[in-house]
Amino acid sequence: MIPVILSGGSGTRLWPLSREAFPKQFLSLVGEESMLQATWRRVAPLASSAPIVVANEAHRFMVAEQLRQAGSAPSAILLEPEGRNTAPAIAVAALEAQRSGGDPLLLVLPSDHVISDVEAFRASVRAAQTAAEEGRLVTFGIVPTGPETGYGYIRAEDGEGVRAVARFVEKPNAATAEAYLASGDYFWNSGMFLFRASAFLAELEKYGPQMLAACRAALDLAKRDEDFVRLDKVAFASSESDSIDYAVMERTARAAVLPIDVGWNDVGSWSALWEVAEQDGNGNAHHGDVIARNCRNTLAWGDGRLVALLGLEDVVVVDTADAVLVAHKDHVQDVKAIVSELKAKGRAEPTLHRKVYRPWGSYDSIDMGERFQVKRITVKPGASLSLQMHHHRAEHWIVVSGTGRITRDDEVVILSENQSTYIPLGVKHRLENPGRLPLELIEVQSGSYLGEDDIVRFEDVYGRG
Repeated sequence: MIPVILSGGSGTRLWPLSREAFPKQFLSLVGEESMLQATWRRVAPLASSAPIVVANEAHRFMVAEQLRQAGSAPSAILLEPEGRNTAPAIAVAALEAQRSGGDPLLLVLPSDHVISDVEAFRASVRAAQTAAEEGRLVTFGIVPTGPETGYGYIRAEDGEGVRAVARFVEKPNAATAEAYLASGDYFWNSGMFLFRASAFLAELEKYGPQMLAACRAALDLAKRDEDFVRLDKVAFASSESDSIDYAVMERTARAAVLPIDVGWNDVGSWSALWEVAEQDGNGNAHHGDVIARNCRNTLAWGDGRLVALLGLEDVVVVDTADAVLVAHKDHVQDVKAIVSELKAKGRAEPTLHRKVYRPWGSYDSIDMGERFQVKRITVKPGASLSLQMHHHRAEHWIVVSGTGRITRDDEVVILSENQSTYIPLGVKHRLENPGRLPLELIEVQSGSYLGEDDIVRFEDVYGRG
């Protein structure tokens, strides 16, 4: 059994904490670990080998680093040049799983779900294993806890355990959801699956041959290095963008469902996070430096500064370094509209946090004005930025802690705490951390243009152009 972890996401539903460049699976929303790390640990005892991860190419280093921290080196990280929904993502994972000549069971999991009863979930996977080994495409239906209108539903045939799917249904209105709940035959569509690689690919060949051909070509033409499998852009883009439900599950006669009750939540909104978060006696769930007086059923997320609430009820407050969200819990689904408006205005907040993570560490833009920008830069031990040059800006570097090796054209210098250097525009330069501790420095940029695209890279160990 090989876990297939789907790590896509647009970072809109939990904005401003999640962003396009840092979607929710990389956040520690419940517990100390990120949702991606928790997903792997949840299934690690079931796995016969390391997971296959399908991820956005822009997220590749975060995926690799977070799974390394969780004790896993994935057997493959398949990089999508663009998102084509779940059916192509699962198809390339299934094809990759067969490359060694085997035909494993694939446990397909989104990377951004919460499951509170981990042992019950593992028992459910084991209970579905026989049906999957016999060629069924098993999905896990969540026993509903209320008339939820935000999920699709699965109607199961009569029976116990794994049973045939009667039909898949779209997200219902409130009255229909009430009827589904009363019937006892309908379950929430979790997006989790268990099947043999060959069984899924055979059904995709039947119902989506063009999609399968595109996925085969994307994998056959992929560029492979030590860490990543970079799917061919042209071939993958030629695939239809479709979900596994529409492409296969709603058409196949092999579809089966196992109803499960495992404390599942897809954390699809701030109100959903409030539901799974630890609450006080008045229903308040707070994270960070938060003070509340005379409040009920609030969610407050502080990301550094003090957040103070007075006399509020059913309100969400999320404070980040560059944006604040204040919303009634009944309207948090509309945060997507805020993100769309910001994108239409060409603003950076939907895409990036003020603090941006890179494979070598991170930088935080702590101040900016006309013709200048100040960043706090952290370089991991042993890491190195690319050998690069800027046409429009000069840079001053002041070491706060650690040791830095700085290349300026043909000169190499070592700087330690409280020492500084100057990089004129047009000079080739590189920053490295040769030490065992993180390197912290302040960078002051000055010039006519300060955009991140004013970088000419000459050498880069991370394969960036």
